Amino acid sequence: MNLIIRLIINTLAVFLTAWLLGDAVQISGFTTAVLVALVLAIFNVTLKPLMVLLTLPFTVLTLGLFLFVINALLIMATDSLISGFDVRNFWWALLFSLVLSVISSLMTKLGEKQV
Repeated sequence: MNLIIRLIINTLAVFLTAWLLGDAVQISGFTTAVLVALVLAIFNVTLKPLMVLLTLPFTVLTLGLFLFVINALLIMATDSLISGFDVRNFWWALLFSLVLSVISSLMTKLGEKQV
């Protein structure tokens, strides 16, 4: 059940982030937002740890800031996989990942306080 709640929170966070960023990020509908949240969750479990391991020297050298680049690359990969999701370029993907992380964290914290 916790997995479904997190998926709903992340779907709402994807919607809100796309709305905040305006024309730079387009989502065609609810199903697309669910798919984006699901694909990002799968990428974060599978690809992200591998990418972090492979880029560990860059991550250490930049004091962890390279992780933002990895997140933006995962957003762009999601963009290429899902037809109803469009991110204008790398910089918008970077901003999308930052805003999405903040919104998702806030919504998760609010949900924990309510329960």
